[in-house]
This record gives sequence, structure tokens and C-alpha cells, in this order.
Amino acid sequence: MVIIMSQFMKALTFSYDDGVTTDERLIEIFKRYGMKCTFNLNTGRHPASGERPSWKVKDATIGRFLVGELDEIYKGHEVAVHSLTHPHLEALSEDDCRRELVDDIDNIEKIFGKKPVGMAYPYGSYNDTVVKLVGESGLKYARGTNANFSFDIQTDLLRFRPTCHHKVENLMDLARDFVALKPETPKIFYVWGHSYEFAADNNWDVIERFCEFMAGRDDIFYGTNEQVLL
Repeated sequence: MVIIMSQFMKALTFSYDDGVTTDERLIEIFKRYGMKCTFNLNTGRHPASGERPSWKVKDATIGRFLVGELDEIYKGHEVAVHSLTHPHLEALSEDDCRRELVDDIDNIEKIFGKKPVGMAYPYGSYNDTVVKLVGESGLKYARGTNANFSFDIQTDLLRFRPTCHHKVENLMDLARDFVALKPETPKIFYVWGHSYEFAADNNWDVIERFCEFMAGRDDIFYGTNEQVLL
């Protein structure tokens, strides 16, 4: 937020979950339009060796990267926590929940050489105990999935609500509203999703059109979640 307030009054940031192979195509689009993203990884689901695991979503084949590939794939973007194995954290004991957080934090630090500062809740679900453990783990922000369709600054960063998912019908209306803003206080446009959804729904044009429209504006800061929120 310091970056926004010192130079900009508007910021655009993205958050994409699960560390899947379709992230490569999404990263190419972000690079083409000068966007930055936070990718939330379940490090316990990335094998150290062998073949990439894969599965089908509709007619699309989705895979998961090997551990040794991750650093190069996500270079230039933020990597954040998504728990070790993607459980419903609120259904776990405190010890198991803590382990899911701490082991993912430690793995990310080993792989990328930087301790993560944020996370996305798996399934977007949490309770007060989970939030408490997230804070105790040292993470500074944590995102759910309940959209607020707002650009306003939020004070409770451990219960952060995104502006919207990329699938919402009014995505481009929100984009036009954000571009037209001439705010006197900082505003954030926060988009989340899973890159495999573009492959499964055969609609990569959704994110392409959005990024093309939003790109290159001198009153918008394009940053990772960490850069924008902290």
C-alpha cells in the first residue's frame, strides 16, 4: 500500500491458485501486458521427480509441475501459501492446521529463497481459529473467495475479500469503472481464479481482453498481492 500511496491511487493485482501447468500460458499473457500476479501453491502436491501428474477437467488436460521446475516458472511473480495439501483447514485440528501452514511456508522458502508473506485459503474457507494460526505463522495477508465487487481498501488483511473472480459476467464493466475512477484515496482491483478454468472453459480470451484493456495506463500500478497490500 505504501507503493500505491506514494505514486499511484489505483492498483491492479491478480491471485491464481493451485500451481498448475496452465499457469505457464497465463504467465505469458501477463508478461505480454505488463501484469503481475501472486500464485498460491500447495507444495505437498508437487512431486520431486518422475512425470508430472495430470488429470482431466472437462476436455482439458491439467498437470502439476515438478518441484525443480517451480522457481523458473514463477520467476518475476509472487509465490504465496495455499496450504501443504489443500484441505479444508477449518476441519483440521489446530496441530494439523498449523502443520499445513508451516510446512508450506518452509517449502516455499526453500524452493524460492524467500519466505512467503501471504496466502489464499484452500476452498476459500476458514474460521477464527484458522485466521489465528495464519497470523501466528507470520503471514501478513490471506485471501478468501467471497467477492465484494469493491475497490475499497480493506483493514482486515487476514480475511481479505477479492474484488471478483475472472468468471463474473460484469468483469469488463468493473474494468471500465476502475479505469474511469479519479480517486482521492487508494483503490485496488483484485482478480482471482484458477488458470485451468480458462483451458476447461476454452475462454482464454476473457483474461486476454481484460489485460489488454487494463494495460499501459499511467495511473495504475500493476503489482503482486504483496506489493499492493503491504
